[in-house]
Amino acid sequence: MPKTIDREELRRLVAGGAQLVEVLKPEEYEKEHLPGAINLPLRSLDEEGTKMLDRNRPVIVYCWDTA
Repeated sequence: MPKTIDREELRRLVAGGAQLVEVLKPEEYEKEHLPGAINLPLRSLDEEGTKMLDRNRPVIVYCWDTA
């Protein structure tokens, strides 16, 4: 179930093995992304695109949109 977390919770979860996923467009990801994050653009969040994720570990999804 999705929920909002703060920076400290993010650090704790990543330290515990959570996967950090940025759903930015590839060009935005290349320009700037969070350390250790993988890029899985929002349009790729389908069964094929999510095969790179480990279903046994928590997933943190991050997107920053200035629009």
